[in-house]
Amino acid sequence: MADRKAPIGVFDSGVGGLTVAREIMRQIPDEKIVYFGDTARVPYGSKSRDTIIKYSRQIIRFLKTQEVKAIVVACNTASAVALEEVREELDIPIIGVIKAGARTAAAATRNGKIGIIATETTINSKVYTHFLEELNPQLTVIGKACPLFVPLVEEGTFLNDPITEEIASRYLEGLKKEQIDTLILGCTHYPLISSTVGRVMGNQVTLVNPAYETARELKALLKEEGLENTEQKQDREAMHTFYVSDTPDNFRKFAETILPCSVADTTQINIEKY
Repeated sequence: MADRKAPIGVFDSGVGGLTVAREIMRQIPDEKIVYFGDTARVPYGSKSRDTIIKYSRQIIRFLKTQEVKAIVVACNTASAVALEEVREELDIPIIGVIKAGARTAAAATRNGKIGIIATETTINSKVYTHFLEELNPQLTVIGKACPLFVPLVEEGTFLNDPITEEIASRYLEGLKKEQIDTLILGCTHYPLISSTVGRVMGNQVTLVNPAYETARELKALLKEEGLENTEQKQDREAMHTFYVSDTPDNFRKFAETILPCSVADTTQINIEKY
């Protein structure tokens, strides 16, 4: 059995997975995190299935060198196309960000109409649609790819900019016409512009943040597997480590605006070695 005191591995194509890391820090504060952001190869949403699986395997091999006790695929695109492929290759628990969010959306909808905004690869995979229809065949699921949201979030300066609101209005117009009452933020970058999405959609639409739901699922999984860390940490600033595949400066600046801890020691690695 893995060491209870070992860290949780969390990875994403860039900074979006920090929304998942933030929720883990809030909900399971005694757990250490090793975070990897594939900033040299972001975005994943327009890449092929084979490429995303290759990238995911490389990152998982790196995280295994950090002796993690569990892995969270904090990327909807990688969760959609790579998770089931890599799960069978691992001897530690691994979860993605899709099922937890889908369950919450299915429970939240009142009129049975659920929208999903995500990258092109996630939408084309129909993984959310298939899982939601398994939960309730009566649901109507409408997906919309929003490819510009990821670079806008990664840029950092456009989170509350009129440009983002204009793009969101164009992307979301069709979902509003469909009269959905629940919208899944199907990319971990999207919670960072949830206020903009919420304004465009209106108060009658419930936004589902899979990052929050995934942290809850992780907490339950660790308990079920006997892997939760029961040793309280005194210095939470030093608990977490961060790695990226490109220069860390922009990542570090962005991360420190949304995380409750310092990321001063972010390290660049050559992920192609793994």
